[in-house]
Amino acid sequence: MTSIHYLITIALAVLPISELRGAIPYAYFNGAPLFLAALIGVLANLLVAPIVYLFLGSLHRVFYRIWGWYRSFFDRFVERARKKVEHHFSKWGYIGLALFVGIPLPVTGAWTAALGAWVLGLKKKETILAISLGVLISATIVTLIIAFGAGVDSIFIKRINLSASR
Repeated sequence: MTSIHYLITIALAVLPISELRGAIPYAYFNGAPLFLAALIGVLANLLVAPIVYLFLGSLHRVFYRIWGWYRSFFDRFVERARKKVEHHFSKWGYIGLALFVGIPLPVTGAWTAALGAWVLGLKKKETILAISLGVLISATIVTLIIAFGAGVDSIFIKRINLSASR
């Protein structure tokens, strides 16, 4: 695996759409050992929650002070979000947040959890710990799927070596 593949892996791990669900398979199928692919994906994805908390708070303070329309939109948005999620969070707490991140499905990653926790005003330290636990759970699931599924594709897909046929 070349250095550009490592950079792409890190980029995939910190992007909201792919996170480690895309980073680990990308690294593995581009030649990285599975453990290394998972390690890079996890370490990069663990950066998301603290960065989101840091920058969202700063941007929010600036926008809130400058734009009146942002203030009214944000206040209504937060109130609706709190009403929808409050009963779930009171039931599941930070364990629920970790499980939410741990399920490797689209829109259930560290970005969504960090944004949601920030909007709801959850405690920073507990949120980052819960998201980190969720990232580890998700990475374990994705890594196991790759480990057990990488050979299964040969049942359905016939490999053709194009370079040998020339």
